[in-house]
Amino acid sequence: MPYCVVSHGDPSAAAAAAGEEGDVRIFYQRYGHGGTKVLLIIGFAGTHESWGPQVKGLTGAVEPVDEESPAGDDGAAGEGAEVCCFDNRGIGRSSVPPHKSQYTTVIMAKDALALMDHLGWRKAHVFGHSMGSMIASKLAAIAPERVASLALLNTTGGGYQCIPKIDWQTISLACRFLRARTPEQRAGVDLDVHYTREYLDEIVGSNTRRQMLYQEYVKGLSSCGMQSRHGYEGQLNACWTHKLTQKELDRIRSSGFLILVIHGRDDVVAQLYHARRLAEKLQPAAKLVELHGGHLVSHERTAEVNMSLMEMIKASKSNTDQGEWSNLPKKSDDLLLAGSDSRLAKRECNIIVIYNLLGKLQLILLFFFGVFYIILEHARRVLRVLKPG
Repeated sequence: MPYCVVSHGDPSAAAAAAGEEGDVRIFYQRYGHGGTKVLLIIGFAGTHESWGPQVKGLTGAVEPVDEESPAGDDGAAGEGAEVCCFDNRGIGRSSVPPHKSQYTTVIMAKDALALMDHLGWRKAHVFGHSMGSMIASKLAAIAPERVASLALLNTTGGGYQCIPKIDWQTISLACRFLRARTPEQRAGVDLDVHYTREYLDEIVGSNTRRQMLYQEYVKGLSSCGMQSRHGYEGQLNACWTHKLTQKELDRIRSSGFLILVIHGRDDVVAQLYHARRLAEKLQPAAKLVELHGGHLVSHERTAEVNMSLMEMIKASKSNTDQGEWSNLPKKSDDLLLAGSDSRLAKRECNIIVIYNLLGKLQLILLFFFGVFYIILEHARRVLRVLKPG
């Protein structure tokens, strides 16, 4: 099987005692051939297989290439595209380090860079989904010279921005997720998290799309196994601790490559507001595409997403100017507007401050809800043990 062995840490006994790591094996698959290199980085609790619709759209291939065939930087020689997708540390066939400190978006971005080195790729179009978009943005900040273009799908800025909008739907989903112990239970939750109800209720042949996808999800979870506790907690830590500093944002948007932010308007996991704000911060390089769809808009609106990704690849090859690429208001226009109406600008700043405070309040409420749920589950177990037979 194709693996890339990554070593970030000190293999000494002292490092091991401190929770640092030695070698980590990253499982990957390559599809297609050509001079255009595309690296796909999947999100939280997802495996490389989640990129299936984009792999097929970009390469036309459904089967991975033979690993004995040459991998390398073909430059401009090939007309087609070579795509690589992989399992992040903590999931699938990749290693599962035991300590939360071994999972950050910086460490995982270095995993991706090590994989590019392993493949012999000097540069690639880097596309990330959800947590994968956080990893992709860190990669772009660490090594912008390795990025041909950057696509961030269903993204947030990490930290409290990972908290979904709290309503009865998300509370219900959170309860079901925490109680899911089998592939069947987890599949039911994942469908409602990933897709809109409208999409799931569509009739395809003699069944609903929900029925068809449910069988696929159960099969996938059963074959790969449920994510381990170490992997789950580690990847969750990577999301909570992720943040792009102003210096990193400046470095990304001034590096010259095009940026595409794609988001589903009905995403219950990553709020659209945060994606819009990130796109604005990445001006003048970013284009924002909003589509009707959920968290896996890349599956729900495959044709539109693939067309946008291929459009960015084509624009990058033709050296399209960032100003022509972006569909967001220019910063100079925003400053002019602010100068003409300072009261409106001040009001907007106050709204942002209030929104950030509400975001932190959501985090506190979610924490107490989680504590309450854990106590309740523990009490139920105790009662079952104490209950006389």
